[in-house]
Amino acid sequence: MSENAPRNKAEDTENGIPGKPAPESPAAQEPTAPRPPLPPKSDQSGPATVSPTGRPTGADQDQVAQGGDYLTTAQGNRLYETDHSLKAGPRGPVLLQDHHLREKVTHFDHERIPERVVHARGAAAHGVFRGYGTAAPVTKAAFLGKDVETPVFVRFSTVLGSRGSADTVRDTRGFATKFYTDEGVFDLVGNNIPVFFIQDAIKFPDVIHAGKPHPDREIPQAQSAHDTFWDFVTLHTEATHHTLWNMSDRGIPRSLRMMEGFGIHTFRLVNAEGATTLVKFHWKPRLGVHSMVWEEAQITSGVDPDFHRRDLADAIEAGAYPQWEFGIQTFPDTEDQMFEGIDLLDPTNLVPEELAPVQPIGLLTLDANPSNYFAETEQVAFHPGHLVPGIDVTDDPLLAGRLFSYLDTQITRLGGPNFAQIPVNRPHAPVNDMLRDGMHQTAVHRGVAPYRPNSLDGGCPFLAGGADSAPTDPAAYVEVPREVPAGRKVRDAAATFDDHFSQPRRFWRSMSRVEQEHIVLAYTFELGKCFEQAVKERGLRVLAQIDPELCAAVAKGLGLPAPEPGEPLADVAPSPALSQVGGAWPTDGRVIGIVAGPGGDLAVLDALRSAVLDQDMVPLVIAPSGGVLDGDGGPVTVQRTFGTARSVEFDALLLAGAPGPAADAFGARDAEAAAPGGGATDPRALLLLGEAYRHGKAIGGWDGAGDALREAGVPEGAAGVIVGESAEEVLAPVVELVAGHRVWQRFAA
Repeated sequence: MSENAPRNKAEDTENGIPGKPAPESPAAQEPTAPRPPLPPKSDQSGPATVSPTGRPTGADQDQVAQGGDYLTTAQGNRLYETDHSLKAGPRGPVLLQDHHLREKVTHFDHERIPERVVHARGAAAHGVFRGYGTAAPVTKAAFLGKDVETPVFVRFSTVLGSRGSADTVRDTRGFATKFYTDEGVFDLVGNNIPVFFIQDAIKFPDVIHAGKPHPDREIPQAQSAHDTFWDFVTLHTEATHHTLWNMSDRGIPRSLRMMEGFGIHTFRLVNAEGATTLVKFHWKPRLGVHSMVWEEAQITSGVDPDFHRRDLADAIEAGAYPQWEFGIQTFPDTEDQMFEGIDLLDPTNLVPEELAPVQPIGLLTLDANPSNYFAETEQVAFHPGHLVPGIDVTDDPLLAGRLFSYLDTQITRLGGPNFAQIPVNRPHAPVNDMLRDGMHQTAVHRGVAPYRPNSLDGGCPFLAGGADSAPTDPAAYVEVPREVPAGRKVRDAAATFDDHFSQPRRFWRSMSRVEQEHIVLAYTFELGKCFEQAVKERGLRVLAQIDPELCAAVAKGLGLPAPEPGEPLADVAPSPALSQVGGAWPTDGRVIGIVAGPGGDLAVLDALRSAVLDQDMVPLVIAPSGGVLDGDGGPVTVQRTFGTARSVEFDALLLAGAPGPAADAFGARDAEAAAPGGGATDPRALLLLGEAYRHGKAIGGWDGAGDALREAGVPEGAAGVIVGESAEEVLAPVVELVAGHRVWQRFAA
């Protein structure tokens, strides 16, 4: 479990609202009395305090943070001044001897390390994983035992964009989990999409080069809507399945807390008796799987490019801890490694849950934010080869390349082979690896014999096996002694890897009508952004092999004829588990915007805030100006103003009346306030309502709110629009709608 002590929800937030930047509110004047560094906020935690060789140190985390009341050099010398270089007189030249200037600027010049080639933009959190014990029949992995708790660090990311790109672009998301188990580190390095673009790792540079910005102009950033990407994936049709997932709503998650995770590959588990089982790993979010609509994602990228990382951190700070159930699909470990006609070694395939249900084996809870982004989120190093006894790899050719690539990448990014000694990467199990020296070596090794066999160090370290090298320690990691098929050396793939269209067709047929409409929109936009006509035509030929209706709809949007399928369409059954629409989920951490003017009943408003908080949601009061609303029943703190709020931040809107134009509702001050109409309601409130309605969000109102809704063009009696006599009457049905994520009836099918 993370090192945070259990705490009350929103313990150090302002009125229960997350986002407070420091544990103490500052004074208006600069502090001058020396004092020690402030502690972290209660929602923050750093890496566990273990030594570079994996031994618990018992040190408090503040002992590895900055210390002392006074500014010093890196060597601990106190400084009396840091605003001016050392000069020969106030207007004289800077002196070469200024060691403080050199140290400060030199360190600044070297603050950045190479960003990841892929998954550069990320957000992360600490947490705890608790095993259910239900995996015991198929694996001896100790961390999956009943009620065993294991600290974890989870990093979410986008694939294509740079560190400075936006969160809500259409892209695959990384879902990488580091388990600090008693048997060593286990890394599950997955994505929010269960299949991959390619079948063999040798093509990974190709697909990433195709998806990245064009090398001549370095545009477009963090998006696939350009010629090189579609040129590659339409020529290399094994990418079709993953591309279709990306074009679906899965490509733009509502929140990192509301997306699935997948191990992508098939892994091999081994139990205590040595029996093996093939599995695929799944993360199932407790809050359900939800997405943004396209316009919402576009707006969010502009008004809040940090939306996903802010949402994750705020939810943890507010005590709405994100949770996922860890599950496995199991398959017999047959010689051909096939299941129901599906090649389990092909990473572009999934197995429908209707054929192999996901069996829950544990629960992940994220309960602490990092205390330093660079030290933790940026320096964490994942590797699919970090395995523990009971979990082994298969012959998946994409996984084989990842086992090589990740280690090589960490050495380059993190300055040498000792990246495992960085605090966030340190195992919580004893390390005695006989690896020595190298850049950034922080362990102080003892002894004279870092080799085996030896007698000078008493024979230590010893092998976890007997004289014949057979493992006698059940904690030893042993690769499954499986027969390796013999054959000629060839650069080829099995014939079972040749089916590139039946699985995409199953995915398309599994979508609801509204989800299919979103896929059509995505393909039309993406192919429409391509310059070359040949790329568009080739894209339509690929779509024709998925579904003629999909192809015809996209072709119409592109103004091109729809081609006929080049071969018979696959006869596949839909998999309802692939659709995101339908059902109800917990509303923990959902954000409810409460639009209010200065003349309303503040006692009602305050009671409404409390009612929203009591249901583990976040209420944000939106008013004409900041500060507080004062009057009868007040004051009520304002979190957003008409000038700073935008609909994309909220899962639902509650309208306490019809707020008139605010004092700053002039075009010269706020372009959004210059909207035509000149009606009785502030134009920015009308913008909020109009966008929320278009994006399928629940809207509730009372006390004259109907006038504002009509002015915003929201139809009376429309689906998901609740107008009542009181806040209490409106809140319950709005929360019920939020549990379904969207008011899907508003979207044309």
